Formats: sequence, structure tokens, C-alpha cells
Amino acid sequence: MNVPARLGWYKFLNFTNTMIIYNKIITLKWGVGMSLVGYNFGKILKSSRIFKGLTEAQLAAGICSEEDIIQFEQEEKYPTIDQLYKMASRLEVELNHFFDIASTDTYNYAIAVTELIKKYKRERDYAAINEIIQKEQDNPLFKHTSFNQFLIWHEGICTYYLEEDKQKSITLLEQALAMTHKEQALMTEREIEILTSMAIIEKDSGDLDTAVNLFRNALNQLTELPQVQDSSIWLRILYGLAQALSKQEKYEESLIYCSKGIDNCIYEENMYLFGELYYQTGMNFIKLGKENKGKEYLEKAIMIFKLQQNDKFASLVSTEMEKLLKYC
Repeated sequence: MNVPARLGWYKFLNFTNTMIIYNKIITLKWGVGMSLVGYNFGKILKSSRIFKGLTEAQLAAGICSEEDIIQFEQEEKYPTIDQLYKMASRLEVELNHFFDIASTDTYNYAIAVTELIKKYKRERDYAAINEIIQKEQDNPLFKHTSFNQFLIWHEGICTYYLEEDKQKSITLLEQALAMTHKEQALMTEREIEILTSMAIIEKDSGDLDTAVNLFRNALNQLTELPQVQDSSIWLRILYGLAQALSKQEKYEESLIYCSKGIDNCIYEENMYLFGELYYQTGMNFIKLGKENKGKEYLEKAIMIFKLQQNDKFASLVSTEMEKLLKYC
């Protein structure tokens, strides 16, 4: 299979890091005078804590002080072996988690790969995502829970859109979710994103009742988080829920979630799904017999897509608007 030209940067990144990924995985044995200096420990500890949805105080409870955690993450000082072991247990990671991905080179490589996959997901380029997953799934760095979960999650997404195998797709997404989520526990931001992916696939496959229930669950879980790192999650849920409700011909209710999404885009100064939300709003108004108002929103959607240099979507909306208004 030929690697698409758009993957050129990824191929370069992969090539220049081959020796790093396979030869610089660090394995440490505790001994006299063993130090954490130089292993990017603070960044790994903080990212692991945030991934589990814990505050500094929650991680510190019964182990050390909250101030200690802050100093550990800033690498102003380092924990004892006993403290490190207890923190690893609370974070539900192996002790060597702090070392195997703590090399600056290997850690940054993994982050770069995940960010590239996110970029292709926004562009709906599932073939490119799948190409990366196939190359990285045997990489030792991606055997760690956080990165492994990320790959399985996106493998599930690709399975549906490339193979049209919904059952296998949902199974992979459930597997990814089960890697970290405990029954009855509140979900982390990552887990809510996986749940949202399941809802989107149910929507796209036509199981609208299941999709709506999953979207509502994801929305409820998200409101329980003390802080949301990526505001785009709100938009994916609100837009997906609005789409599903429109397909159920619940146009008035769909408009409520479209409005919430548009307000979120404006508040967060985020253009992600901005045009799509205007498009969905316009379609809802047209279905409700409010053609002039619907046309107004569709024209704004076209303008937004053009500003984003998304000529394909701008053309699709324009064509759809002409067809709809022709028979109104």
C-alpha cells in the first residue's frame, strides 16, 4: 500500500525517530543514588494526573502534601521511591511508566503522532489515520495505557468509516473505554470523547435512539467535570446531538443544541464546527417552514466555510440550499 503524499511529514518523523523509539526506551532498576533528573518526570506526572481527572490534592492524599505534588510536577524536587510507588498505584500505571515515556525525544514523538491523528480526524481523512495506526501499533512506546488507548480508539473509528463494520468498530471503542473507565465512576475527558465517538457512529449508522442516549450521557458526564481542557468536545457532542434530533424530525429541540454550539464557538473563539452548526440551524428552520430564516443561516454557513477555505463544504451547502428552496 502506497503511503499518501500527505503523510510525508509523518514518514519523516517516523524515519528520524526509528532509533529513538526502539533503542532509547529507558528501563531503570532502583539502586543507591538513582535520580529522576533528566527524565522529563514532572511533565509525565502532570499529564498522568490530568488524564485520570485528579487534582493535586487528590493525588497527594495520604502520600505527601499538595505542595509536594506541585513541586514534583515543576521538578523543583523529586519523590522518594515509596511516594513514587504510591502515586503510580493511584494513577493506575506501572512504576516504569514514568521512565519508559519520560525521555523527551520519545515522549515528544508520541505526542506529535497523536496530534497528527487528531488533525486528520478533523479533516475526516480516515485512510491517513489508519496508515499511522498500522505503523505504530507494535511500537513499544504505544503499549502504555494512554497511548495504546488512543490508538485503539481511533482504530475503532477507522474500522467503521473504512470497512463499514459497525459491530467491530463499537467493540474496539468499548475495549478502549474499558481500559481506564471503572463502572459507576465519573468519566474522564478522554473517556467522554470515546463515548462521543460511539454516539457519532450510532448516528451515522442510523440507530438514532441509541445515538441520542449516548450523546445525552456524554453531555451529562462532561458537565460533571470541574474543568474541560479541550472545548471542542462540547461542540462535537452538541453538533452530533443536533444532527440526530433533526434526523428524528425533532427540529425545535435540535435548534436548542445548535444554538448552544454556536454560542460556545463564539465564547471560546473557536471556528471548529462553526459552519456546520449554522448549516444545521438553517436546515432545521427550512424543515419548520421558516424558509427566509433558514436561508439566512445557510448563507452564513457558506460564508464561514469560504473563510475557512473549505470550498467543498461551501459548494455542497450552496447546492443543497438551491434544491431545498426550489420546492418551498
